[in-house]
Amino acid sequence: MQGKYIPFLSNLCYAYHMGEKLICNNKKAYHDYFIEEKFEAGLVLQGSEVKSLRAGNANLNDSFMLVRDGEAFLHNLNISQYEFSNRQNHQPDRNRKLLLHRREIDRLYGRIREKGLSVIPLRLYFKEGLVKVEIGLAKGKKLYDKREDMKTKDSQREMSQALKARNRD
Repeated sequence: MQGKYIPFLSNLCYAYHMGEKLICNNKKAYHDYFIEEKFEAGLVLQGSEVKSLRAGNANLNDSFMLVRDGEAFLHNLNISQYEFSNRQNHQPDRNRKLLLHRREIDRLYGRIREKGLSVIPLRLYFKEGLVKVEIGLAKGKKLYDKREDMKTKDSQREMSQALKARNRD
């Protein structure tokens, strides 16, 4: 035999070219918080949770990250139970461990303790077949900040509509 044919290499190469598939987004986070810094973290999940995420059954609203015993955990992330699973289905609202480097956990923990910031998930997605969560170091907005943001968005929307109307004529 001249050369060896390895059949799994074609599948392996395909896995590296897979892109990102968005599962869910936390739009409320950008409305309620100033996002200072973003991190990407992995999640420790069970099999039925991954299948449920592939079906798009997740909710990031009101979820947050806490550091306990040197490990990062995501609280209040709701992943619905998988419809076709058996009795060993997962609990929808359990705390899930985040996979971060030690220096990232220490840095986030220090920033949370010092400045009163919080860490919230911004989006949940598949990247190269793995579930990832983008977390952001966030500072809460005051009511007047939210109003100011709404005014700027409204003015930008009106300007773009005016430009579209002018270009149509």
